Amino acid sequence: MANKITELFDIKYPIIQAGMIWNSGWRLASAASNAGALGLIGAGSMYPDVLREHIQKCKKATSKPFGVNVPMLYPNIEEIMDILVEEGVKIVFTSAGNPKTWTSWLKERGITVVHVVSSVKFALKAQEAGVDAVVAEGFEAGGHNGREETTTLTLIPMVKEQLSIPLIAAGGIANGNAMLAVMILGADAVQVGSRFVASEESSAHQAFKKVVVDAKEGDTQLTLKELAPVRLIKNKFFNELQELYKKGPTVEELKELLGRARAKRGMFEGDLEDGELEIGQIAGLIHDIKPAAQIVADMVSEFNQAQRLSQNIRL
Repeated sequence: MANKITELFDIKYPIIQAGMIWNSGWRLASAASNAGALGLIGAGSMYPDVLREHIQKCKKATSKPFGVNVPMLYPNIEEIMDILVEEGVKIVFTSAGNPKTWTSWLKERGITVVHVVSSVKFALKAQEAGVDAVVAEGFEAGGHNGREETTTLTLIPMVKEQLSIPLIAAGGIANGNAMLAVMILGADAVQVGSRFVASEESSAHQAFKKVVVDAKEGDTQLTLKELAPVRLIKNKFFNELQELYKKGPTVEELKELLGRARAKRGMFEGDLEDGELEIGQIAGLIHDIKPAAQIVADMVSEFNQAQRLSQNIRL
């Protein structure tokens, strides 16, 4: 399965395990990398000293390439970037910010840079900023999302049409069939989040993993567009949010209800009522909790089978 992405990252399969907050620690990242994918540590939920610890443990747990996802809204962003350089991290995925801010600085230090976007406009801005590849994430994705509500099926070919650098598809991808579909549409690789939430190595609370496995179609919805769009499982907190929306709330009122550390309470601590439970629409197709290595192996097997079957399709 060698292509531009496997060569760029020196990995076996064009599969990236997303760097999700409260889910993607060193255990998951190293397991995904050991399985032939690219594992990512999610820095967005880590204090600088915690991130350094995860990077050091990941280096001990795998000899394979791995990276770190850094939301650029991070309050300690300068310290985080210095840690990445000091610890010898070679691959950085940036998100939630202007790629021009850090891309050149990182690349001057020998780091491969990928930026996450949700539209053609921002994909082109990332390319202009000099990133090595772009992740285009569709509306189906879990966690923080784009405001445009462009689905993966339409976003990938639109971005591919105008992009000259490697393209990674994200949003609604949890099996090899979907992987083949987006690669036919023009993607060079896939970034997978929700499926890896329901992995044995994910740092998510077991109660949250069970909710993901039990989720059905329609159990998630994108909300909080006024702050930062996020796809959530419908629970008590989500319902309170919808009641507030009926009153036409101000941004400050939304922030007050959201409060602090709701995502940690929900995904990491297992508060299924009042916590923020971020997951993608594809949760409806996730029915079990598996080792990360098995998830990668299954995706590759499904991809190959789907590719063989597609060769028999004629019009």
